[in-house]
Amino acid sequence: MEIGSNLSDKGKYDLNLVNKAIDGDQKAYAELLERYRDAIYFMLLKMVNNKSDAEDLTIEAFGKAFKSIKQYTPNYAFSTWLFKIATNNCIDFIRKKKANLVSIDQPIEGHDGVQSLPASNLLSGGLDPEESLIKDQNIQLVKTLVLKLKPRYRRLIELRYFKEYSYDEIAKELSIPLGTVKAQLFRARELLHNILINSPHKP
Repeated sequence: MEIGSNLSDKGKYDLNLVNKAIDGDQKAYAELLERYRDAIYFMLLKMVNNKSDAEDLTIEAFGKAFKSIKQYTPNYAFSTWLFKIATNNCIDFIRKKKANLVSIDQPIEGHDGVQSLPASNLLSGGLDPEESLIKDQNIQLVKTLVLKLKPRYRRLIELRYFKEYSYDEIAKELSIPLGTVKAQLFRARELLHNILINSPHKP
């Protein structure tokens, strides 16, 4: 893509890296990551006030940006585009987190108006639809993708999906509170689900 006349020298340099990345230059991807990783992380940290979540969201932001990098146009700086992706993704994360906390003990109303079990029942027992998607994927592929998760999330996924532990069993196995298991597994599931649906190697 052509260099936009409205771009600063920094913006033009970034655009050059973007063009190289589109052509398959892995070093260009690495340099873009290096240039903006800290800035993105600290912005997200202010939004979520949690280092672990900020780290995960930083990875997600770059993953989404690099996945759709061909959609970037030099009408504005790459950094502007990247920060918008990171911000929107973080807002979605915050909304989902709040929605989960609000609705966890409320009955779920179906399309026919019939109320089913509250979400807390799903957390304590069987697999929900998102978990089922993960469970139904090619096991070997899932095991490969799980390696992309942080160790604490990786262990939770292994116990939940490969060994089919209940939440109580996971809490006992890892010697952590049940509430911590639920919160961390919710995040682990979300991360793995995103990896699965965005993977170019989906079965």
